Amino acid sequence: MSREAIAAAQRVVVKVGSSSLTGRGRIDPARLDALVDALAQRRADGRQVLLVSSGAIAAGIAPLQLRARPRDLATQQAAASVGQLLLAERYAASFARHGLTVGQVLLTADDLHRRGHYSNASRTLERLLALGVIPIVNENDTVATHEIRFGDNDRLAARVAAMISADTLVLLSDIDGLYTADPRKDAAARLIPEVRELTPEIEAMAGDALPGYSSGGMVTKLAAARIAMKAGCRMVIAKGNGLHPLTAIESGAAATWFIPSAEPLTARKSWIAGALNPVGVLNVDDGAAQALKRGKSLLPAGITAVDGEFERGDAVIVRARGGGETARGLTAYSSADIRRIAGHKSSEIAAILGYRGRDEVIHRDDLVLTG
Repeated sequence: MSREAIAAAQRVVVKVGSSSLTGRGRIDPARLDALVDALAQRRADGRQVLLVSSGAIAAGIAPLQLRARPRDLATQQAAASVGQLLLAERYAASFARHGLTVGQVLLTADDLHRRGHYSNASRTLERLLALGVIPIVNENDTVATHEIRFGDNDRLAARVAAMISADTLVLLSDIDGLYTADPRKDAAARLIPEVRELTPEIEAMAGDALPGYSSGGMVTKLAAARIAMKAGCRMVIAKGNGLHPLTAIESGAAATWFIPSAEPLTARKSWIAGALNPVGVLNVDDGAAQALKRGKSLLPAGITAVDGEFERGDAVIVRARGGGETARGLTAYSSADIRRIAGHKSSEIAAILGYRGRDEVIHRDDLVLTG
């Protein structure tokens, strides 16, 4: 599976854990350069690459003369503030050896729960990739709180992979995959090379986080696998402690692959239908409701009323005459603008609003039938 999957990958998200980058509380230059060399080679092969990197807090431990990874949030944020700058500088210098530019993107869980923030982050990442830049993503530890923190970069990487419709997510970690039991405690534990469904039996195989600088364990990696698979993205867990982990995966090294059953578009519509909280309602006439069921987009001419206040990009319910929910989708216009163009032809949008946006209020790619 590994050779075929890696060979076919066109948009790859690689997540590297702290334990794969650091040694004795410091960034290991040899490990970082080897990782950058591998990513640069894949970029040279015509693939789009995005890196999700842990290590900011760990990188800040030595400069702050801390003896161990801090446990309290304030000191973690201080260490991240120092370490993130150091880490970004190291990556920029290392990628520059290959003539590549990097861009830093810091995210919190809150950014991916708010549709507006999500859209902005998505557009930024897409534009960076289009410009040939290597985006380097990390959790924004300097401002995150316990309530909004991802808590690990495994799930952050999976959400980013889903955001940009990546086809492959690589989790480089301190273990080479999912085992039937904890291999540190059970010599009979067997590696599971491929998973196509996250059953209760598979989830029961997850162990605790490994000691040291790594904050994630197999539990968080399975949570990441669930996110990635729902988005139609295959994921692999592989050992990242060596100098050439990506090459090892391509050569068939031990690893666990998680294979999704859904294609990205199907998974995205599933996310729209169930993962977003609608903030408004668009009431439509019978003609528009029937057009949606035939796979058409929602045009302003078919809208009869707007309930609620929302902005462009928010999730809304589409309600047919009689009050039944017909669909859910992401609106291309705010509630205020839709009230002005409702009942009008798409060709009249520019004259009414003073600008020309989409012809569709909800494009069919951003809409899923629910009733």
